[in-house]
Amino acid sequence: MPVITVEAGKLNKEQKSELVKELTGIASRLMKVPEQAFIVLLKENEQDNIGFCGQLLSERK
Repeated sequence: MPVITVEAGKLNKEQKSELVKELTGIASRLMKVPEQAFIVLLKENEQDNIGFCGQLLSERK
């Protein structure tokens, strides 16, 4: 059973739903595995826990 893991900032429920649907569909088609076999894990991170260019996202303006 394939597992897709995505780490990102906060997403709303609609974004999560669309992301899971699209990732599952594309991976199923490319890998020739039924969509029912996929697990998608979404890991949301607070901006205080993400650094970019040497700075926390919460500190960027």
